[in-house]
Amino acid sequence: MKYIEVIFQMLSGEEWQKDLLVSDLADIGFDTFEDTESGFAAYIPAANLDLQALETLMLNLDAGLEVDYKVQEIENQNWNKLWESNFNPIEVGGQCYVRATFHESKPDFPYEIIIDPKMSFGTGHHQTTSMMLQYILENDFEGKRVLDMGCGTGILAILASKKGAKAILAVDYDEICVESVAENSGLNHVDNIEAVCGSFEVLKDRLFDTILANINRNILLEQLPQYALSINKNGELYLSGFYEQEDLAMLRDAAESLGFEFISKKVLNNWCAAKFVKR
Repeated sequence: MKYIEVIFQMLSGEEWQKDLLVSDLADIGFDTFEDTESGFAAYIPAANLDLQALETLMLNLDAGLEVDYKVQEIENQNWNKLWESNFNPIEVGGQCYVRATFHESKPDFPYEIIIDPKMSFGTGHHQTTSMMLQYILENDFEGKRVLDMGCGTGILAILASKKGAKAILAVDYDEICVESVAENSGLNHVDNIEAVCGSFEVLKDRLFDTILANINRNILLEQLPQYALSINKNGELYLSGFYEQEDLAMLRDAAESLGFEFISKKVLNNWCAAKFVKR
């Protein structure tokens, strides 16, 4: 498969603005990213590249963010080798150790998660995933029916299972992510995760005790009414994938209008995660 490489040189801007740009690039089809000394490189199958969408994105950068970019076709690469070179194991809350198959195990941790991300999102390295893992570690999942919406690699679903969840539905619109969840469930000896390709339409007639949704602000706002229909009374809703200053108030207002009570938030480098309870 031929790939296009886009080299981004950061001329000015903050780290959180770079993270937002990477998220926006993922939304238009870029599936692999690699940090460089002056910015980062992004990769997309040549057949999926929409130059107009890329140019529109670059013309509407946040104030204070200035970026040069160069588009070029590249030879086939060993993509597993690329992500392996950028995937270091991490520790979350002193309780959870996230590693790949090629890292040594650390059995002293109460929870160890093995993740083979391939081209799906969610290794625990991003601030939003890390905060969601912290919320799972801090809260009760024993016997709960859980939804992991926008599941990526399934890392949140896997930790929920290890924390005692009864049954988990993992949903993503990307078939690669659904396949990744199945593979990672096997690596972690977890057998109670159902992975489904789709969006909120697959939630019809299903009820959950806990909903995990690490996506982005716009999709969360679109899907919040369905979450309100799909969660039991006193059920817990955990959201992430958005910024504290720009997005939290908007999401909180929308959630509270649907009967959710705001409980708490976590903030890391302006990225935010929040907990709500359905009343």
